[in-house]
Amino acid sequence: MKFKQVFHIFSQPRKTNVTWKLKKYFTSNRTKKIFLVFAFIVVLFFIFNDLLMPWYATSGGVITVPPVVGMKIDEAMKLLDSIGFEPRKGDVRMDRENPAGFVIIQNPLEKAIVKKGRRVYLTISGGEIMVSVPNLKGRTLRDARFMLEREGLKLGAIEYQQSDDYPENTVVEQNIYAGAKVKRDIYVSVVISQGSFAEKISVPDVTGKTLFEAGKILLNIGLKSGNITYVPSPDMLPNTVVDQYPRSGEMVVKGQPIDLIVVQGGEKKEYLREY
Repeated sequence: MKFKQVFHIFSQPRKTNVTWKLKKYFTSNRTKKIFLVFAFIVVLFFIFNDLLMPWYATSGGVITVPPVVGMKIDEAMKLLDSIGFEPRKGDVRMDRENPAGFVIIQNPLEKAIVKKGRRVYLTISGGEIMVSVPNLKGRTLRDARFMLEREGLKLGAIEYQQSDDYPENTVVEQNIYAGAKVKRDIYVSVVISQGSFAEKISVPDVTGKTLFEAGKILLNIGLKSGNITYVPSPDMLPNTVVDQYPRSGEMVVKGQPIDLIVVQGGEKKEYLREY
């Protein structure tokens, strides 16, 4: 056999088993039936989507959904009902941007073209969440601030005044009464007690004075000696005041007793307590 003849034989395309099987499969009756069913389904889809649905939607007439968001619920329902819709109240949601009773969402949306008689669902604003103002009276400023922040409120202006009813540095009054329902982030102003209305006196320094002199000084400014404690001291003269409480410079009410620490020795003058 010549070379050209051998080359011609091997250069011819050969029918493989795979190619023969594929050709047999696609030309079989079963495959033809599957293609026919698929084509039928596609045709049905287009008929339903392009012919039946538009016909059904327009058979009773179509109308455009009007915008009702931002309207009061009663007005929105009245408007929708007047043009052929069936308005339905939906959920109520807390909304700080819209007052209670106003429509905040509608479904279908405005400008949607729908069949006449379609239901339109309306979501209504419940207004902003309201919180109760806590009772701050008798609380320290720190506690009052914490109680307000826990409720979503803020501490407002702080004023000071004397009070016989509340201890010093506690809340005497608040500008919004306890239990009132208010919006969050509202400022609550308070008045803080500066103590009793009674006249306050600065405690004098009586250390280094004799017990008699100390008693006289306290008496002259409206105070008096309180408990007297005697302590030994070899370096100081007997009956000398070495310490006192309250300390010098502290503000106390008129008539308050001042406790004295006195050097032991000599006669203990109990009458000084009358000062």
